[in-house]
Amino acid sequence: QVRLVESGGGLVQAGGSLRLSCAASAGAFNRYIIAWFRQAAGREREFVAAIIWSGNAKYYEDSLKGRFTISRANAKNTVDLQMNGLKPEDTAVYYCAGGPRPSTARQDYDTWGQGTQVTVSS
Repeated sequence: QVRLVESGGGLVQAGGSLRLSCAASAGAFNRYIIAWFRQAAGREREFVAAIIWSGNAKYYEDSLKGRFTISRANAKNTVDLQMNGLKPEDTAVYYCAGGPRPSTARQDYDTWGQGTQVTVSS
């Protein structure tokens, strides 16, 4: 089974940018859909973006389109999430997840990383 490890979180001021990275261990990475979810304190985990194995199809939460960009490099076994124009409401733990098909539902992903904290100050 693929193991996923997130990195790149941190503290940033509103309007700033961060780039998160999800690194996958050896395995069936190239056949996985990789998604980013986030969970703010006291809230449900919510879908952010997903990308298919070829990188040709990408899916975004509507409210995040234009600010967040997902990309993948199969040769490096990584999926990145570029976040621009960050807002305090983007503060959350960000998780990457792997699954067999594109979905916005967390139950459709069977492999999860440990998460990385993103904090946006006002």
